[in-house]
Amino acid sequence: MLVRRESYTHSYPHCWRCRQPLIYKGVSSWFVSTTKIRDRMLELNQEITWVPEHVKDGQFGRWLENTRDWSISRNRFWGSPIPVWKSDDPAYPRVDVYGSFAELERDFGVEVTDLHRPFVDELTRPNPDDPTGKSTMRRVTDVLDCWFESGSMSFAQVHYPFENAEWFEHHFPGDFIVEYIGQTRGWFYTMHVMASALFDRPAFRTCISHGIVLGNDGQKMSKSLRNYPDVREVFDRDGADAMRWFLMSSPILRGGNLVVTEQGIREGVRQALLPLWSTWYFFTLYANAANEGAGYDAKWSTASTHVLDRYLLAKLRELVEGVTAALDVDDIAGACDQIRGFLDVLTNWYVRRSRDRFWDTAGADTEEATHAFDTLYTTLEVLCRVAAPLLPLTTEEVWRGLTGGRSVHLTDWPVADDLPADHELVVAMDRARDICSVTSSLRKAGGLRTRLPLAELIVVTEGADTLTPFTGIIADEVNVKRVDVVELSGADSAEFGVEQRLTVNARAAGPRLGKQVQTVIKGSKTGDWSVDGEVVTCAGIELAEGEYSLETVVADSGRAETHATAVLPGGGFVVLDTEVTPELAAEGLARDIVRAVQQARRDAGLEVSDRISLTVLGGTEVWEATVAHQALIVTETLATQFGSAADLDALPGRGVEATVGDGTPVRIILEKL
Repeated sequence: MLVRRESYTHSYPHCWRCRQPLIYKGVSSWFVSTTKIRDRMLELNQEITWVPEHVKDGQFGRWLENTRDWSISRNRFWGSPIPVWKSDDPAYPRVDVYGSFAELERDFGVEVTDLHRPFVDELTRPNPDDPTGKSTMRRVTDVLDCWFESGSMSFAQVHYPFENAEWFEHHFPGDFIVEYIGQTRGWFYTMHVMASALFDRPAFRTCISHGIVLGNDGQKMSKSLRNYPDVREVFDRDGADAMRWFLMSSPILRGGNLVVTEQGIREGVRQALLPLWSTWYFFTLYANAANEGAGYDAKWSTASTHVLDRYLLAKLRELVEGVTAALDVDDIAGACDQIRGFLDVLTNWYVRRSRDRFWDTAGADTEEATHAFDTLYTTLEVLCRVAAPLLPLTTEEVWRGLTGGRSVHLTDWPVADDLPADHELVVAMDRARDICSVTSSLRKAGGLRTRLPLAELIVVTEGADTLTPFTGIIADEVNVKRVDVVELSGADSAEFGVEQRLTVNARAAGPRLGKQVQTVIKGSKTGDWSVDGEVVTCAGIELAEGEYSLETVVADSGRAETHATAVLPGGGFVVLDTEVTPELAAEGLARDIVRAVQQARRDAGLEVSDRISLTVLGGTEVWEATVAHQALIVTETLATQFGSAADLDALPGRGVEATVGDGTPVRIILEKL
């Protein structure tokens, strides 16, 4: 009779490759006594530079502290045989360990040509310690764990000590190795064991220990699962540099894990490859057009005194210094961050702010254009050399096209001292960029399109005098008629609807202030506090650093209908006049028309230097805008003949239709002259 039947669900070991169930059994094994050198391995670990640094005393250091004797034998047929021969008679024990072909040939009297099974197992000889001559020395059946061979890489790769002894002494330890974090228990560890035991030195000076590459399903990337984008499709669509940049700029080189997705790879294209290539394309397009197709004879120069050129070259110098310092300590992701930031400056600030300097309708062969071209040439040339290890194929194409040289990878690393230094200018211009970024966000939040001019921007910040030279640049970038810069210490913040708020950290202040902490908290909420320099007093009690936080916030000023206010990073704020007058609206419409005409030029396949005849048809609002701002339109579009009419249906069947402003229809008719 069956009294009870149950099923138990439990985890069961399976082979990670073939997925077959496994049965664990205790077997005899050969060991290396790593516990005997544990303390020395810990000492030698301190000589290694780890990236990320926490691995040294963290995952790797703790593994060394708890090291156990290392089992190096495996019960397999294929593999490097353990070079140990034992007597087959326990009555006459003997163990021989061999270290070379010569030793084997000496004892076995035959030429040894193959160390694999079954050939090596055929080497037998009488046991020299057996006077009866009946016992035989036979090789143990085990083979070496493959990690034993991997750990021998540093010297075995050059067949040391049998060959290349002098070379080995000058190339050991290795400069650096790189593998994923799991190798703290694998390759990193076995190499360290071998080097410590044999040479009393580390096997490597620097170790980059990256995170785990995960597939698009969040599991460890696996060839058997194919849980990752097809590499050849990525190469064909985005290029090998896209994949390389995606991996090297990611958190994986700082010890984090990384999920490989097509979206992530495409983001790398957007952040690095496209900005570099589009800047190169811009240079070639305008340089050729500036010299009527003969090509502009650009040269390496840092002579320009224009503030934008000086800023870019000083920023380039800081890039060279920063990337050099990062790569010197194997901070690959940090180097990528700096290049990405510089590319943003190059494309979204310098080129956009300098575009008019590269194209002069009166003839581009001017000193202003020359300095602009030379500065951009110099920047691209140096940038390609700096980014070459990270974007090897793209930089090669750009650099060879730019210089006509053989290869960017055969040039010298750039020297920062060849570029001008001006840190104060960099700080001030970066502050101006922050102001423009925050102001653009205000425009976007208010639905105020970029080409619509506004009346005024007020900037309240510390060091206002350093920003005064850049008010024209800021005004052009954010499209306002006037920029006023006010010193923060002398401004009435409440007038602009901005106030400071004090928050008391009760947990930090409580141990020092005791019961007074409640008084301080009440004072922070009622406004009974003040700031004198770096001294903060609340309810008559001076607060220590860490016991409070000061925050600048935007409150209701009663001017929300006509002004927008936002806080700047690092302190200060901006106030944008958002009122749109009819005059500003008309100019904005004219600028939108220019944008539509430029698109029509591109669609028609015109060169940037081609002159055109232009006719713009639209309603009354469009016609009035074209009349009021005719000079702007013809200058920006290279129109030598221009006409407009308040009749969208005039000249039927000609031109292209477009929308401008907030959806106003226009018809654009243009012809190349």
